[in-house]
Amino acid sequence: MLNSEKIAIAAHLHVLLRRKTGRVTDTEWMASNADYASEIVRFARASAQSDGHGDLGDWADKLEFAMAKASPPRPMVNRLFAAPATSVGREQTTATPNAGPLHSDASAHRYVRGIR
Repeated sequence: MLNSEKIAIAAHLHVLLRRKTGRVTDTEWMASNADYASEIVRFARASAQSDGHGDLGDWADKLEFAMAKASPPRPMVNRLFAAPATSVGREQTTATPNAGPLHSDASAHRYVRGIR
């Protein structure tokens, strides 16, 4: 599905949620992030069931179908406890002893008498 179609579905759902529940959403983020979209789908379905707004459920289904080909949402626990991409200890071992812990050898040669 084209990104413009996902944004159109997300925009329509945004307007419905704003009018019927007072909920404000981020349309572009909803169309690009599967985790956020799945939470909006869950909220829209819950609101549709509790308040009797059938059109919210229909548009939640459309958004879920549009985002089905995107990456599946990861559980929150995996995101919170994922290892960082770089290690702080590794950065400090590549630093020069005279430049301090935040300056690496590459930055010492790149900036000569310049303002950083």
